[in-house]
Amino acid sequence: MIIITTDTVPGQEVREILGVVQGSTVRAKHLGRDIMAGLKNIVGGELRGYTELMQEAREEAINRMAKEAEKLGADAVLNVRLATASVTGGAAEILAYGTAVRLDGR
Repeated sequence: MIIITTDTVPGQEVREILGVVQGSTVRAKHLGRDIMAGLKNIVGGELRGYTELMQEAREEAINRMAKEAEKLGADAVLNVRLATASVTGGAAEILAYGTAVRLDGR
């Protein structure tokens, strides 16, 4: 499965557009991460626990989007974008979305 942020795949032609696909996950802060983040707020620096949390969430959202595309028989997902929204205090949704397509010659 090709996952790409552009509207074309170099060397490939889009044969069929299957539609918009998406995947999302909602993640909440972890008490242990909150304690470390509080300490980092005092001294400054990267909040590595939150960086890891968001990276895991992005990967999960992209994987879910890819699974939805596979169910449609897609070869690729084009124009992939990520969005984040606060759901409630301490929780955020990460959404991955794009256009599922079939490519010629695949």
